[in-house]
Amino acid sequence: MLRLFFVSIRRSKFHMSSVVFVIVCILTVYVSNIEASSSVISTPFSVGSRSILRSIDRDRADKPDYAVELNATDFDAVLKETPATYAIVEFFAHWCPACRNYKPQYEKVAKLFNGADAVHPGIILMTRVDCALKINTNLCDKFSVGHYPMLLWGPPSKFVSGSWDPKQDKSEICSIDDGRTADRLLNWINKKINSSYALDDKKYEHEHFHTNASDPGQIVRAIYDVEEATSTAFDIILDHKMIKSETRASLVKFFQLLVVHHPSRRCRKGTAKILVDFDDVSANKESPIVGEKVALRNYQICGKDVPRGYWMFCRGSKKETRGFSCGLWVLLHSVSVRVDDGESHMAFTTICDFIHNFFICEECRQHFYDMCSSVSNPFKKARDFVLWLWDAHNKVNKRLMKEEASAETGDPKFPKIIWPPRQLCPSCYLNKNSKDNDNTQIHWDHDEVYRFLIRYYGEKLTTLYKDKELLTDRRPDVMLSEDLIASSHAVVVPVGAALAIAVASCAFGALACYWRQQQKSRKPRKSWN
Repeated sequence: MLRLFFVSIRRSKFHMSSVVFVIVCILTVYVSNIEASSSVISTPFSVGSRSILRSIDRDRADKPDYAVELNATDFDAVLKETPATYAIVEFFAHWCPACRNYKPQYEKVAKLFNGADAVHPGIILMTRVDCALKINTNLCDKFSVGHYPMLLWGPPSKFVSGSWDPKQDKSEICSIDDGRTADRLLNWINKKINSSYALDDKKYEHEHFHTNASDPGQIVRAIYDVEEATSTAFDIILDHKMIKSETRASLVKFFQLLVVHHPSRRCRKGTAKILVDFDDVSANKESPIVGEKVALRNYQICGKDVPRGYWMFCRGSKKETRGFSCGLWVLLHSVSVRVDDGESHMAFTTICDFIHNFFICEECRQHFYDMCSSVSNPFKKARDFVLWLWDAHNKVNKRLMKEEASAETGDPKFPKIIWPPRQLCPSCYLNKNSKDNDNTQIHWDHDEVYRFLIRYYGEKLTTLYKDKELLTDRRPDVMLSEDLIASSHAVVVPVGAALAIAVASCAFGALACYWRQQQKSRKPRKSWN
């Protein structure tokens, strides 16, 4: 094809500039078509992932839809990333009168579980799929949709790349056969998971908190709180305009630490993207799009659906307790157990500088700075840094115990304690009869404490994501390559665009060779003289 193209060029004797112009026009149109088609494909995913908090009815924008509407392009992605333990998928058709009449009933239940204002967040993700849309035909066929509306229940991971057959006996996905009204659907849910939810539940009332300190499995769901804390901290920094010339280097160092050691792969990728463009966005330079300013606000450090607006492991029994401060501590501990010996002191100074420059609570910031300043010798071992942070956290808890008891501002369900409690790590305690809430009277086995911290904040914290990746057949080599892309600041280019660039390179190369041959074969002009 290229050969015929160049032969025709030679015969027609076009000027070089004309040829180049024609090729550029062709490639520009080709790449534009590719980008346009790519945007058509990617748009539903963006909408779907954002609607994890709340989707808005386009026809009635003043009335929010709490159930998340999915389609074939974002079904797997949303269900894979949700922190919810269970999922309900309603298969319906928009033209079906029974479906339209059922929607208000379904929404009453969805309001309890979905969105940032949910009464019981992170337990059940309630979704719907419109089977009348052609894009969803194969998806609805996979789940054997035979009538409208049809409700399926199961763990979110089982819906990802999954299917359902009513004749299948051993499936974790099952049909909800008695959910025609909001009361009946909620009653079915309560029987299924042994709960006692009610349609008139209010936020922070009748909560089902997991307060058993001896259950190490609770930390598993804290991976979502680590993402929430990272995103919230980033928003606070931007909202309060805290990036200044004297604090900029501190933030960059903290981002570099997160890119390597953040327990969430999504946060590592998001932070890497910010670092790549940090010089431009911090200076508010213009983007390649004319007239558009590049802003840090446009970056989502842990993905499109974060912050979610609620907490899982760090959820308090009152709105003003736990939450962000708990999530930030979990983040710092989870980073500390991932650093190596050679970078332990760098990690220490980076965290100290970050808290000193960007933690908005003045008193807390000063107390933390004082603890940092008390360290006289550089850390040479990661173990020493991990244990220092653990000890600092216990000092904070001990101080807050007295203050919260005096002011009666503590969380009654989650009082401050010296950590870890004996139930969670009995081998951490050397003396059997010490007062567990007085750190000065406890004789710790620091080797056991260190081993516990590594297990708790290292292995267990990321178990949930690893399980999800295995359940969705994510190959480790694929995950590793994605991490390498994030950390090496690679730019992802659509295949079609890459092909166009390659063709352009070959074409220009060939034209250059042809032009040089023509120049060599030309006879020199006679002199005017």
